[in-house]
Amino acid sequence: MIKKDDPDYIFEEYKGHTIASHKNNVVGKDINNLIIVYRSDEFPNHGYIIGLDDSKLSGSRKSVPNNIDDAKSYIDWVVGIQQKKEEIKPTNNIVDQEAYDLRVNKGMLPTIAIAGHTFYVDIRMDMLRPKDDFLSKGIVFSDIANYYDEDKRTYTIPYNPKTHEFQEPDYRNIKELPKDLIAVRFPSERLLDRIGWNRHYGFELTHGLDKQGLKLQFEAKQIPWEKTFLFDLIKSNRKTEKNLQKPEAKQEPTQSQNKPKSRKM
Repeated sequence: MIKKDDPDYIFEEYKGHTIASHKNNVVGKDINNLIIVYRSDEFPNHGYIIGLDDSKLSGSRKSVPNNIDDAKSYIDWVVGIQQKKEEIKPTNNIVDQEAYDLRVNKGMLPTIAIAGHTFYVDIRMDMLRPKDDFLSKGIVFSDIANYYDEDKRTYTIPYNPKTHEFQEPDYRNIKELPKDLIAVRFPSERLLDRIGWNRHYGFELTHGLDKQGLKLQFEAKQIPWEKTFLFDLIKSNRKTEKNLQKPEAKQEPTQSQNKPKSRKM
């Protein structure tokens, strides 16, 4: 297994799969000559070594992978087998047939744009996986469970548009609206990828599509902080801080306190 941000590899997306090709070549059989193919929703946890890149007899390469055609031929074969196994057509005309074919037969994952960056809806990995950013941890659904609204079936989360990650502010001490975070809202994972949800939890692939339909592209909505709970929390924190800064009122001494204490004989 390699890391998704491994600097020694070049990564290429093709028909719902990720091809990992080592940047450096050596003559002969070597671990650095491997061509590895992953299903995009299983990358980088489960991959298939489809062979050695034996096109290195011409010497080493710097940044251009070889034998990518071999990897793509393998993926075409896998997709063809999958199509024969899953030739289940939805009976409801509301469902977009092209979208269904792309998702089920070609393995294309749905995507969602969040503040201009594209994420893959990756239910197997329990996350929204950022595209073209292997350093980002993405948005893990189990980490944002407390931000889910069951009535609206949406998540509203604090999001860092620079790191492409879910990021919570310091709720206990926050006194100002965060400048490096924004609030974004998007549907639940079941609505984002009904096919993946059905497959993951053992339902028929077409379950729920007659009511929900099928989309492969979504866009998150940015929500003003004033319309989130954070706005009231900041006001509460400010009030608490102000009360703590008030000097304690001095009590006037009573007559008994001014009177000298008598000594016992």
